This record gives sequence, structure tokens and C-alpha cells, in this order.
Amino acid sequence: MTEPQRFTVNCPSRLLFDQIADKWSMMVLTVLDDGPLRFNVIKRLLEGVTQKALTQCLRRLERNGLVSRRVIPLSPVAVEYEITELGRSLQEPFKALYAWTIRHFAIVEDARASFDQRARAA
Repeated sequence: MTEPQRFTVNCPSRLLFDQIADKWSMMVLTVLDDGPLRFNVIKRLLEGVTQKALTQCLRRLERNGLVSRRVIPLSPVAVEYEITELGRSLQEPFKALYAWTIRHFAIVEDARASFDQRARAA
């Protein structure tokens, strides 16, 4: 029997996974799939994201090499973000995960309703 996978606190893969698998990172990479976008366009496409959360997310993605940032010398200065080739390599797994959520959404909803009903009865 093999030992189960352990994710120690300082595990590099755990830290990277945490930075790419959070909801905003996945959504940012998804909206950038069609091409470069300015910050405010990304913000409008991600309903509910705060400016601070989006800024932190884009910085993490840029630091990890998944997104590139380009300053456009206009007045006022604009910033555009684009998915990198490394970031693009996540599109297939993200699309598979999204397809899974669509395919299993009804089953998950049934499980939630069942759980909530048991919790109310307890």
C-alpha cells in the first residue's frame, strides 16, 4: 500500500497550487484566454472582485510567469495583461474542471440539499 500524498506547510507544489487554483486566478486566466485585456475590463468581467483582490491576483500570476503586464504609454497610463504560454498551458485542465462542474452541478446540488436537510434535522 502506498502512503497518501502529504502536503507539508512549506511544500513548493502546495504553495504554487494555492496560488493558481484560487477562484480569482482561474477566472482571470480564463478571461485572458481570448487576448490581452486592461485591468478595468478584467474587473468588469469578474463580477464581485475588489480592486485589491484583483491587483493581488494579477501580481501573483505575473510573479509565477502565468501573466505578463504591459504598460501602455497613454494619457493616463494604461496597463494591459496577457496570458503567457505557461499560463496558456493551464487552459486545458481549467476547461476540464469547468466542464466537470457543469456536468456534475445537479448531483452536487442534490448532495448539498441532502446535507442541509440532515443538518437542520440534527
